[in-house]
Amino acid sequence: MWIGTQAHAADSSSLLSAWIEAQSKIQTWSADLVQTRSLKTFNQPFTNFGHFWYAAPDRFRWEVGTPPTTIAVRQSAQMLVLYPKLHRVERYPLDGVQTGPWKDTLALLEAGFPRSAAELDARFKVLSQTLTNDLCELALAPRSAAARRMMPQINITFTTNGFTLRATELHFADGSTMRNDFSGSKLNVKMEDNQFTPSLEGFQIVEPLKKP
Repeated sequence: MWIGTQAHAADSSSLLSAWIEAQSKIQTWSADLVQTRSLKTFNQPFTNFGHFWYAAPDRFRWEVGTPPTTIAVRQSAQMLVLYPKLHRVERYPLDGVQTGPWKDTLALLEAGFPRSAAELDARFKVLSQTLTNDLCELALAPRSAAARRMMPQINITFTTNGFTLRATELHFADGSTMRNDFSGSKLNVKMEDNQFTPSLEGFQIVEPLKKP
């Protein structure tokens, strides 16, 4: 029994290492997504469709809705959340000490693309690793106390035959969850820089974290 447990642990460790190695080689990645939000105050979850783009090491773009009702763009020094119907954009600077908790939480959204085992270990504690057919699900807990207060757990699901990201599920402190299921992914396809620099013409810019 002990030998079997040891072998399973070794297999799990090897699988995790292989997944991290595969992610470290990603320069760009994009996919369609189905986003499901479950709130404690509602009996039925909310489902929406969208698209996701990622460019190493830290740029991404989320679009949810058809046409998009929310667009979130992560740049090196800031995060932009655009609401096209409202002509409003929220700007969150990421280069100030006062944005520490927000920046820590934002880093959780990049959990599906670790660049190394050291990076993953620095940000997360692996709570569990579950294999189902050709899928592996990791349950991760943020090491940052500030991040845990907002998002105590995130689950990552990837394929064991190609190490492709299949889903992320964010667990928030209020008991709500947000799951993103990905399909039709494209790996290392050239992306234009303007994909991550949306035009803000005609938008009202607000900074929720800015002190009066």
